Amino acid sequence: MLGSIPSHSDSVIYQAQTVSLAVRPRHFDVNRHSRWQAMLLALMVGWLYWSILFHLAKQWSNDANFSHGFFVPAFSLFVLWQHRVALAQVPRQASSWGLLVVAFALCVLVVGVLGAELFLSRISLLLLIAGLVIFFRGWNMFRAVLFPWAFLILMIPIPAIIFSEITFPLQMLASKVAALLLPIAGVPVLREGNVIHLPAMTLEVAEACSGVRSLLSLVTLAIIYGYLAETRRWARIVLAIAAIPIAVAANSLRIVITGLLVQYWDPGKAEGFFHTFSGWLVFVASLTMLFLLHRLVRMSRRQQWPPNREMN
Repeated sequence: MLGSIPSHSDSVIYQAQTVSLAVRPRHFDVNRHSRWQAMLLALMVGWLYWSILFHLAKQWSNDANFSHGFFVPAFSLFVLWQHRVALAQVPRQASSWGLLVVAFALCVLVVGVLGAELFLSRISLLLLIAGLVIFFRGWNMFRAVLFPWAFLILMIPIPAIIFSEITFPLQMLASKVAALLLPIAGVPVLREGNVIHLPAMTLEVAEACSGVRSLLSLVTLAIIYGYLAETRRWARIVLAIAAIPIAVAANSLRIVITGLLVQYWDPGKAEGFFHTFSGWLVFVASLTMLFLLHRLVRMSRRQQWPPNREMN
């Protein structure tokens, strides 16, 4: 008994199905191979930097000046997740220049480890991330992720040499402002450097009271707030820059408040709970000033020129 002869259309469908079945496993193997490569690369980077990242997180926990570091990588990941659809549409144009950046990052890592320089060891991780992004996805992708990548710099503590160069001028500035404002409130003051002599007791504007802690935290929060609450780039820049004088002014105000408490209430209020509480209170006040500045910036956007009147 003869079977039916397949038509030309049936033959084409059969060939298409055969081709699709032959292509799918190959596509699946490519994706699986890419995943294994990504996992192997992540393991190698983790092996190189696990000790550096561990001590970095430990410093965040122990050093209150850099406790904001926990929020920095979390916010960068949030920005990447928020723009995941747009990032997936960026054309993939791998660049061999990324290998040079990776090589430079590894050299910085070696110098940092051999020289016991934590800042170089930690900054090499950011350079390595940049090099890998450029090598696998190209410069277009790196430009697309430039903001969350650059924001990661704030999670790295400042080197001790630079930190001391920042804190001492802040100490002197806070003591000068306090010595200028306290006599206006009726408190006699004699200042010697960062030491303020009051009738009730002597106050020393120590490194912990320099305001660098609130300065770093406020700048970080200002960048996060500007990104979430503003769409204009110039307004975000204004908020980030304005956080610096706001933090300095708020810390100086804290020293003045401490001097008033010491002189008119109790010298013991310069330490303990009231000293810590005044720090939190002044930091909240600085956040409030930053919010009010943003309101002024928004008001400037609402102002519009009067419409032109047509002449009859």
